[in-house]
Amino acid sequence: METAVSPNAVLWLAFAVAFVFGAIAQKTHFCTMGAVADIVNMDDWSRMRMWLLAIGVAILGAATLHGAGLIDLGKSIYRTPNFTWLSYLVGGACFGIGMVLASGCGGKTLIRIGGGNLKSLVVFMVLGLVAYMTMRGIFGVFRVNVLEKAVINFPGGQDIPALLVALGLEAKTAFLLAVIAIGGGLTAFSLLKRDFWTFDNLLAGFGVGLTVVAAWYVSGHLGYIAEHPDTLEEAFIATNSGRMEALSFVAPQAYTLELLMLWSDSSRTVSFGIATALGVIAGSFVWSIVTRSFRWEGFAGIEDTANHLLGAALMGFGGVVAMGCTVGQGISGFSTLALGSIVTFLAIVAGAAATLKFQYWRLMREA
Repeated sequence: METAVSPNAVLWLAFAVAFVFGAIAQKTHFCTMGAVADIVNMDDWSRMRMWLLAIGVAILGAATLHGAGLIDLGKSIYRTPNFTWLSYLVGGACFGIGMVLASGCGGKTLIRIGGGNLKSLVVFMVLGLVAYMTMRGIFGVFRVNVLEKAVINFPGGQDIPALLVALGLEAKTAFLLAVIAIGGGLTAFSLLKRDFWTFDNLLAGFGVGLTVVAAWYVSGHLGYIAEHPDTLEEAFIATNSGRMEALSFVAPQAYTLELLMLWSDSSRTVSFGIATALGVIAGSFVWSIVTRSFRWEGFAGIEDTANHLLGAALMGFGGVVAMGCTVGQGISGFSTLALGSIVTFLAIVAGAAATLKFQYWRLMREA
């Protein structure tokens, strides 16, 4: 197979990119659930600015790779003609609710495992199981027959540049306008507040954003085959979707469980997503050990256990239905400027904010 590097190299590079992501997130306390919680509880936008800066950097970086012809964002899973609006809304809201109950999103779950959190190990197993059930099991029937029936078709694609072209703009102009307005706008908004300019905040925003860009490059350029010898069609090395992938942490947890359960089946191999999931855990673990911050942590009681189990199930279901999580849709998908990713991002934030407000109301009522 003619690729820029070997298939094993693609997987190791994916692992390395995710390792850096895990280490950065562990050091800087990058947490998308925490970002929403800080706004709801303290009106503090610092961690939200981290997230928005990561999105802005990812947009600018992915656009640069696309413009240079190194990758084609149209070959990702996000820029499809089918805008399944109900899936994005329901899946995003479920994921937002779930990440509050489970003390963090799919990515944070992997990071916390690396730091010694046993609760997150349970979340990982339940999230992966329910995600698999939503992809190919009982919940998959409901996903396909109900949620995905609500669809709007955009023949030119659902990404913002394509929608601008449909309105009459020239393709290059539309692309540059969307990238500068959204990517540049989010970056500028994050950096406008000087109090935000701390080492950890900037490292989180730029570092996480650039790891997503690096993942696009590894999968979409180094792992790209113009003509696979078996199918004579283009292909992307080791991706579960068969298309270009970046960082996303719901389906990969399901595929990791599948690989572990069916290890003796030679047809099951490490994929790009599995490599990134393991890389995040490893990066977080190494940073925790080096800084002596590794701590074992378990459930506080029955309610804590129930919340994490329900939250994990909601994230597994919602992440598959919405085609991604706070990183998968909220950064990787957003970097392609897909409308579905933006809608999912907003639905996740709305679901998380509503759950946090409900918890606060319940706490005040009990007090």
